[in-house]
This record gives sequence, C-alpha cells and structure tokens, in this order.
Amino acid sequence: MTGGAGAGYRTLRAGAEATGEFEDRRSRFIAQLTHVGSEAGADAFLAAVRARHHDARHNVPAWILADGRERCSDDGEPSRTSGMPVLEVLRGAGLADVCCVVTRYFGGTLLGPGGLVRAYTAAAQAAVAAAEKDGAICEMTLVCPVTAQLPYALYDRVTRMCADAGGRVSDSLFAEDVQLTCVFRAGDEERFCSAVRELAAGEDLARPGEPRFAEF
Repeated sequence: MTGGAGAGYRTLRAGAEATGEFEDRRSRFIAQLTHVGSEAGADAFLAAVRARHHDARHNVPAWILADGRERCSDDGEPSRTSGMPVLEVLRGAGLADVCCVVTRYFGGTLLGPGGLVRAYTAAAQAAVAAAEKDGAICEMTLVCPVTAQLPYALYDRVTRMCADAGGRVSDSLFAEDVQLTCVFRAGDEERFCSAVRELAAGEDLARPGEPRFAEF
C-alpha cells in the first residue's frame, strides 16, 4: 500500500475531514478523519481535536504516512483496546497520509476490552464510510513527469504519442519552441521517451523527472 515498489494508496483530499459516530451504553465515540502529510501534521490535528473536545475523557489518535511510518495511542484506555483497532481500520481501507482521532465521551458504564475494540472500530469505520460517500477519498499513484522540448512541427505528433503511451499533458509552454510537461504512471514514461528519441533521430528531447505520488 505505501512506499516504493510503484504501489499506490488512497488518502483524503487535502483540507477534507470526515466524521463518524458510534454509541454504546451512553458512551459516545466520535471519529474524525483528515489528510495529513507529516507527523507534525498529525500532531497538529490531534491538538485541534483535543481543543474541540476538551471535555472528553479520551482522544485516541492513529495515523499512517505514505512513507510507511504509522503510530497510535490508547490515550488512557486499556492497552490495545482503542488506538490499534483504529489503526487497523485505516490499514484495512488502504489509506495513507491520514490521521484519525476518536473522541470518547464516557457514558458511565464500563464496556470491557471487547466492547471498546468494537466501539472504536465501528466509529473509525463510520468515518471512512462518510469520507467515501462524500467523495473525499482519492487514489494516489506513483507517477513520473517528463519534460519535452520540441519544435512546433512535432507538437501534434508528440501529444498523440503521450496519449498512446498512457500519459497526459499537464502543461504546455509556447515560446521559440514548445515545452510540454507530460505525466505517466511510473514505468510508462520509458516507452514515450524512446518513441520521442526515435522521432527526433536519436536526440534526447524528452527527459524524465523524479517519480512522485499524485492523483492520476
């Protein structure tokens, strides 16, 4: 799901937040799910949720980053009854670069370890389902940008070659010649660069950049 190997992952769109709720014996569990790009971003979201729910008994965080780092905390709940179940929901949904904080308002009745696991899991699942329903989840793919410097005469042919290789033109700059920026799924750019080299009689008109994760 995360990290190298050309894999993709799912995340929430930047700025999106989804919530889900679950109630058991008057204890309320409110899951808040958002996009984060770093550990500092996750810490900031947790601080914001703590401020929002300053009167709650527990604010249980779990986060996963696209580089494979992940963390969770039980925030005072019995060990492995809250943070780990929330983290498992994020993993199971194939999400990365996300943080979920589940706020618990205690209802006066102890739920026991099994009841807590079920409740935290259900709240996190409800937040993921809400994000899906709202169209807040997007697919991130490992892509490679390619910059091509072309004479005008080759413009139409090279844009067609880009499409034929499964890419798309993300930017065009028209000056003395044309500079095209094309984006491909990582690995597909080699076919395009080879085709352009052949068209230009061996000249390297198309140069690949560093692969990165993006919507494609």
